[in-house]
Amino acid sequence: MTIKIENLTYIYSPDSPFEVKALDNINLSIEDGEFIGLIGHTGSGKSTLIQHLNGLLKSTSGRIFIDDVDITKKEVKLKDIRQKVGLVFQYPEHQLFEETVLKDVSFGPKNLGLSDDETFQRAKEAVELVGIDFELIKDRSPFELSGGQRRRVAIAGVLAMKPKILILDEPTAGLDPKGRDDILGQIQNLYNSNDMTIILVSHSMEDIARLVNRIVVMHKGTIAMQDTPREVFKRAEDLEKIGLAIPQITYFMKELKSRVQNIRDDVLTVDEAKEEIIKFLRRHKNA
Repeated sequence: MTIKIENLTYIYSPDSPFEVKALDNINLSIEDGEFIGLIGHTGSGKSTLIQHLNGLLKSTSGRIFIDDVDITKKEVKLKDIRQKVGLVFQYPEHQLFEETVLKDVSFGPKNLGLSDDETFQRAKEAVELVGIDFELIKDRSPFELSGGQRRRVAIAGVLAMKPKILILDEPTAGLDPKGRDDILGQIQNLYNSNDMTIILVSHSMEDIARLVNRIVVMHKGTIAMQDTPREVFKRAEDLEKIGLAIPQITYFMKELKSRVQNIRDDVLTVDEAKEEIIKFLRRHKNA
């Protein structure tokens, strides 16, 4: 399911003293099956952009196509779009409200008018997709769970709608290291095992470098750059000028290269760095 954004502009509080142009003539295409990382400093327009993709915000001007359907048109049924485009906000567990996990995850499918059997099956599949034993948890209150489990249950509630596009806005915010790793692992599993397009909004350059196929960098409501993680993070100075950074391990490798020369400095993850250092040591030993 493709996304095409044409000349998208959005102004908060137009024609008032509080007028702010949050998006300024955005043009962006996302192909079916891509894993996109959306980065930018606070106020760059990331959250405003993703809220346009399932019709939560209506553009000031411009068009958005989801699978060739212009969702900015008045006659478009946004309910249909929101079944295809699942949006998980920061702290989605704050939106849990039912007395059991099953009822909470079933809420969306039930509102689609699905049968009880189909609703139950969707809830079961969604909970298992996020790595939780359905039978063990289905009758428990979501408020009895750990923070990481509640976050996963909230994501399951979106997955139960069977979206083709999943948008996650800072999905690890506020979690402890284990909960954070669990969530990121499940997101990676979702992408690997499902025919799904994922857009991940994150401030963690390490997470973005490890997970996504392409990075879109936003700055002052515009797209400042977009490319593969390796190409984007080569532009450390440009990123730093707009208040961003590159992964810490990449900084480390750049410093190492300044001292030993014959080593790659465009690595993005700890595993890549380990492999490169081992190769360097072997070359040095055999020299």
